[in-house]
Amino acid sequence: MVMGDIVTGCDVLVVGGGPGGYTAAIRASQLGKDVILVDKYDPGGTCVYRGCIPSKTLIHAANFIYDIKNPGNTGIKGSVEFDIKKIQQWKYEVIKKLRDGIGNLCRKYGVQVVKGEAYFESSSRARITSHDGTSSTFEFENAIIATGSHPHEFPGFPFDGKLIINSNEALGLMKVPEELVILGAGYISIELGTMFAKFGTKVKIVQRSSRILSQFDKELVELVSQKMKTLGIEIYYNYTPQKLSTENNKAVITIVDNKGKETQLKADRILAAVGVKPNIGNLGLENTRIELDDKGFIKVDEKRKTNDPKIFAVGDVAGPPFITNKAFREGKVAAEVIAGSLSAFDNRAIPLTIFSDPEIATVGLDEESAKKSGFEIKTGKFPFRASGSALIMDRTEGFVKVVAKTDGEILGIHIVGANASLLISEASHSIEMAAFLEDLAGTIHPHPTLPEALAEAAEAALGKVINI
Repeated sequence: MVMGDIVTGCDVLVVGGGPGGYTAAIRASQLGKDVILVDKYDPGGTCVYRGCIPSKTLIHAANFIYDIKNPGNTGIKGSVEFDIKKIQQWKYEVIKKLRDGIGNLCRKYGVQVVKGEAYFESSSRARITSHDGTSSTFEFENAIIATGSHPHEFPGFPFDGKLIINSNEALGLMKVPEELVILGAGYISIELGTMFAKFGTKVKIVQRSSRILSQFDKELVELVSQKMKTLGIEIYYNYTPQKLSTENNKAVITIVDNKGKETQLKADRILAAVGVKPNIGNLGLENTRIELDDKGFIKVDEKRKTNDPKIFAVGDVAGPPFITNKAFREGKVAAEVIAGSLSAFDNRAIPLTIFSDPEIATVGLDEESAKKSGFEIKTGKFPFRASGSALIMDRTEGFVKVVAKTDGEILGIHIVGANASLLISEASHSIEMAAFLEDLAGTIHPHPTLPEALAEAAEAALGKVINI
């Protein structure tokens, strides 16, 4: 393909180089399609540059620092100093390795990467404008939109990059703030709030409802809430941010509870983490047959096809949940459908993980959701305090809970505790394979390991648990 002022043709034009986009591009190329991937930056997207990778890198560092300072009952004593600038440099090195790896994969599989912004002129034609203002026109057989999302501003508190910051900016701070106020109590707020508290920041979270992490099982969340208190994090439930002022270079935020009581909080920074909005501006979607839902996300079917039969959408721009593992799967599905496969996004469940302290990981239906869906259920629960591995690690807070139909088919598995993020894959696989309690309970797990708790929870649901 030769780029220039003439029209260039391709089989698949992928707009957006995040997890859904670059995965779709590579998979389509593997299947014999002529693919162009366009993004303003190098492939990687929010996950690599502003989300999963930088946040978990910094969370790992904060946990490392905290564990040295708080060794528990192991008889080990230690002290630690850290340099946030060097930690940030290490984060950038991690990002660079992943960025370079994605670029190498695109080259290996023949994906042509074009830096620029795409604008759909029709359902088969797009104009790409590069950073220097030059533009090229592409005609395509199919297109995949994977432009992602961006942080949503809280009304009345616009991002200014100084006092009011978004999660992207919070992850790039070269100085640990002394005081931080966080608006919202979703998973980003909890992860970053816990991280900054371990770095030494005084953290205050303002939540408009009566609980944090409202989409997760209350019993799991309670352990996280308790640990946040231990870390000195203050949570203001049923409060709404009202107005903002400054005093001595600090932000002063006035919050009001549901009875009208006002409280003032001071902070070096205010982090607004109240959700995301789709990146659909200036794409020219009005020149296609694409339809949006009431929140502005692109409507797609199980094949990730939009209302325009030539155009697909994957990742955040196609709606919740806004997680990378969902985007990876969607990207593969869209590419395979374009290549003529019968592929579809028909997964039974999507695992969700929060890198809080302790970690939360969940997949499938919880008790409340299962009952609302009309299922008669039984549950099994195994506490980490009965796990030999958890005792060895001195990380006994937490448990595994299994939710199943009365006939034994597993509907959901929910974990709170050390390494929950590592345990949830087996749980997700069990649900995807339509496993029954007997399948999980009868699977031999290595000892002593935390995954044994999955089998033990299944045995508890069957009424034949041994170790509790």
